[in-house]
Amino acid sequence: MNSLVLVLNGREQQKISYSTRWLEHVHALVQARTVSHVAVVLLGNEHCVNDWISPYLKRNGGFVELLFVVYDSPWVNNIDVFQWPLGVATYRQFPIIKPSLQMVTSIRPYLCNFQGTIYKNSSREILMHVLKQAGLEKDCITTARDKWLPQETVDSLGRYQTALSQSDLTLCPVGVNTECYRIYEACAYGSVPVVEDVQTPGACVTGPSSPLRLLKAAGAPFIFLRDWKELPAILEKERRMGQDQRMERRKRLIEWYTSFRQQMKDRFTEVIEETFFKNA
Repeated sequence: MNSLVLVLNGREQQKISYSTRWLEHVHALVQARTVSHVAVVLLGNEHCVNDWISPYLKRNGGFVELLFVVYDSPWVNNIDVFQWPLGVATYRQFPIIKPSLQMVTSIRPYLCNFQGTIYKNSSREILMHVLKQAGLEKDCITTARDKWLPQETVDSLGRYQTALSQSDLTLCPVGVNTECYRIYEACAYGSVPVVEDVQTPGACVTGPSSPLRLLKAAGAPFIFLRDWKELPAILEKERRMGQDQRMERRKRLIEWYTSFRQQMKDRFTEVIEETFFKNA
């Protein structure tokens, strides 16, 4: 075994402790010359605080030559640290969705959906208030809960997938980070993400293209807003949209998402080959 790619979870302390044990084990293999090249794909901390892995990076005297990290880390330089998309929540049993003609052509009975946890004093509370105040609850499938659950039940997952497939827009308010699984899961069903384009607290990079710089750079065909009070006007515009326009937009979103995933796969392979095998 000459080269190794580790997929690690650094989201919380318990996961970090487990990931560190893996890194120490691999370090021993590197010292024994059993492994020559190491890359890490890291589910980073939602505040972009990933200092624990820094000593393992080759640039800091460690052995990890490449790091692919989720979320808008300020470390990203596209030389030895690259940004990686969050993707769908496979750990919660969200399946791989294959695009179909029906997904594009079906008449969806709802304008939008939001299924999620309503955190106290968050913009999610504002979102639910806006929907209620504007009388939009009947136009959108909403299921709110007051406590986050790490796993879905068969029923709750089924309801969530139905909501995505039966609405043209998926509302994506910020959580701990702006980037969330919901964005990618909506894309899989051709339901356009309506993304709250707001920087969340923490150490993530700031700037004109932040947050979600990776998706924006790839030309993601989303609807971005800064305040949920903009939503009624967006939904009014949706009502006036014809079925042909909706179908074309879904087709464009699904094609973009398919292309984006392929581009990320190709980029990953290219970087690995260039770094690990160019002088082999």
